[in-house]
Amino acid sequence: MNAKEQLDYLIGYLIDERNEDIAVPHDYDSKRALLRSLMNIRPPLKISDEFLKVQDEFLTAETLNKHLTGIEDIEDVDGRIMLWQGDITTLKVDAIVNAANSKLLGCFIPQHNCIDNVIHSAAGLQLRDECNRIMERQGFDESVGKAKITGAYNLPSKHVIHTVGPAIPQGLKPSKKDKDDLASCYKSCLGIAGEYKLESIAFCGISTGVFNFPQDLACEIAVKTVKDYLKDNETTLKHVIFDVFSDESYLLYKELIYG
Repeated sequence: MNAKEQLDYLIGYLIDERNEDIAVPHDYDSKRALLRSLMNIRPPLKISDEFLKVQDEFLTAETLNKHLTGIEDIEDVDGRIMLWQGDITTLKVDAIVNAANSKLLGCFIPQHNCIDNVIHSAAGLQLRDECNRIMERQGFDESVGKAKITGAYNLPSKHVIHTVGPAIPQGLKPSKKDKDDLASCYKSCLGIAGEYKLESIAFCGISTGVFNFPQDLACEIAVKTVKDYLKDNETTLKHVIFDVFSDESYLLYKELIYG
């Protein structure tokens, strides 16, 4: 199958699975958006090996057509700490960090722009399935400040570490507990990375999106926590990357990392 045939197959499978009358657009980009939406809203259910084979070929080809970035391509370095601006799903590292919610199943809002949705959409349906198995074994929601590790599937990284950051109600300032919980997110991820003997990890801006944690304070906590952890703990980590999206975030991190 070529990419168009794969796309048609994947959409058809997911629509048939839902047993709904869903109009399929004609142009490729609209079809691609529909596929992402169908993947986003799909609960973790059993799925055919043939679907996964086609999905993996399709998503892997998309990944390989992106401009992928490895450790050697990142120039802003201060010891083991690195700063990079770009799409975290294009990083070839041992683990990327996902800012998850307490259910740990990914974002179910079609095409939402949160990092949770972006990562799950690029990784494929197996990521939600693995997260679901982890949560079924655990038997309760993931606590704020804790983290879990999974495979990365069709992402260029080897693993995804999912952590639940504190959510700040609109109009309120973070409490001391919120600040401690955010620091705990970074410590939990770094601890898992060491436990699995990973050498590189890339952090997104945990809690700074829909969870409303002020960006400047979150940046301060992130950098201090990572620096303190690397100073005080033996770890296999050689590279800790802060991945930022906006120019404003880049400047905030740069000031705190390099002084």
